[in-house]
Amino acid sequence: MQITPHLQFDGQCRAAFTRYQQLLGGELRVFTYGDSPMAAQTESKWHDRIIHATLVLDGTELAGADVLPPDYRRPQGFSVLLSFDDLSEAKRVFMELARDGEIRFPFQKTFWSPGFGVLVDQFGSPWEISCERSPSACLH
Repeated sequence: MQITPHLQFDGQCRAAFTRYQQLLGGELRVFTYGDSPMAAQTESKWHDRIIHATLVLDGTELAGADVLPPDYRRPQGFSVLLSFDDLSEAKRVFMELARDGEIRFPFQKTFWSPGFGVLVDQFGSPWEISCERSPSACLH
């Protein structure tokens, strides 16, 4: 079994996943409504929207799609958690994802992590960024 977070967007999936690939690396696959078997049933103005995107990272996947406007709801009640072994890499990714977004909990040392922070990125996706090294191993 594999659990894959699937993010939903209102027309920003391509920009979001392009940004995530720039930050995290990995292989990005993108399919539009216009290139899908659903093209004939979808208004042509939606053909450039993404019906399915997958970013493959070290054997895990992050998926996403542009849902049609009547179906879009701003994400709430969850976060995508990214865990890093390297504190500086965790902080870098946090700061990049936070750019033009909203920091909900600044990246900082906690009792469970040498670096942890919570944000909503510019595309409305909620993230938690964590360093998995023990707090006592952290050098500030």
